[in-house]
Amino acid sequence: MFIVFFRRGLQYKFCGVAQYGILIGATIGYTITSAISMAAIKRSNCFHKHSHHTGCHTLNNSYLIIFALIEIVLSQIPNFHKLSIISIVATIMSFTYATIGIALSIAKIAGGHPRTSLTGIPVGKDMPSVEKMWSTFSAIGDIAFAYSFCPDTLKSSPPENKVMKRASTVGVSASTLFYLICGTLGYAAFGNDAPGNYLTGFGFYEPFWVIDFGNLCIVIHLLGAYQVYVQPFFAFVESWSKEKWPRNKFIVREYSVGKFKINIFRLTWRSAYVVLATLVAMIFPFFNSFLGLIGATTFWPLTVYFPIEMYISQAKIPKNSFTWIWMKVLSLACLIVSLVAAAGSIRGLIVSVETFKLFHSVS
Repeated sequence: MFIVFFRRGLQYKFCGVAQYGILIGATIGYTITSAISMAAIKRSNCFHKHSHHTGCHTLNNSYLIIFALIEIVLSQIPNFHKLSIISIVATIMSFTYATIGIALSIAKIAGGHPRTSLTGIPVGKDMPSVEKMWSTFSAIGDIAFAYSFCPDTLKSSPPENKVMKRASTVGVSASTLFYLICGTLGYAAFGNDAPGNYLTGFGFYEPFWVIDFGNLCIVIHLLGAYQVYVQPFFAFVESWSKEKWPRNKFIVREYSVGKFKINIFRLTWRSAYVVLATLVAMIFPFFNSFLGLIGATTFWPLTVYFPIEMYISQAKIPKNSFTWIWMKVLSLACLIVSLVAAAGSIRGLIVSVETFKLFHSVS
């Protein structure tokens, strides 16, 4: 964001809104996903004990609260730099559940031949053309969200910028590879009946303990990922508050408790944030549409517009030159994609809200 300040002047405010918007949105999305995964563990055991035809439905609110309580504790970690262990564990868990999903998909493909097509679910009685259009738009938003990563390293300077460039290249490339493998194998395994999440949507029932372990890995991963995304926002609010009220003891004073230092404002504000994010997750527990909306609204400014504008400024590309024109066209095309994806996600949220009972999310 600081680079945008120097390169694009006041546009850094817009960049900040988009940057912190995706951080906040991701924490809400992770809260929803974790609760669904915890509920899926209970349902998986129920299916194994009774039968696959049993409903085994369960309310998600208790799992949302459990996740929130754990995050309130983890949120007291002082700053982003203390998260190395959590980040490593989260990465391992992500790799583990992705591998489980890939392995189960391969086994499913070997055991049958589901109905697939290049265009997905065919238009017909069960899938009107308008509904398919909106679903496609929403899916584009999901893809945009999948690209997102914590952008708090934009202010790095040499040699950190070179290290981060390599790290980002490796990280995004590895993530892209896994997403493509999971997506293509998942569709090949289930065809047009593929669930939105085939570990929580019960594309698989057996071996149930593998499904349980995969969902447990998802929960552990998101416990850590939540902190990776929320800590930069915590730091922003706390540093702004200290600059605004430098003599306010409630905000600046640190209390020593053994080896730890406690700040009352940090304790109160961070706990309140987790509670508020959880309440939003209870009100809008719609996994795919919510993630799609976050991805659609932040993909263009953070991934396309600002990087392109900074490159044009830094490289001093002449206005109306070939490179300048095609980069502007690329930016405009991505803006249009983001707008239609946002429209699809908003429509999905509206449809979900019409049949939803407040604080009554059921898996």
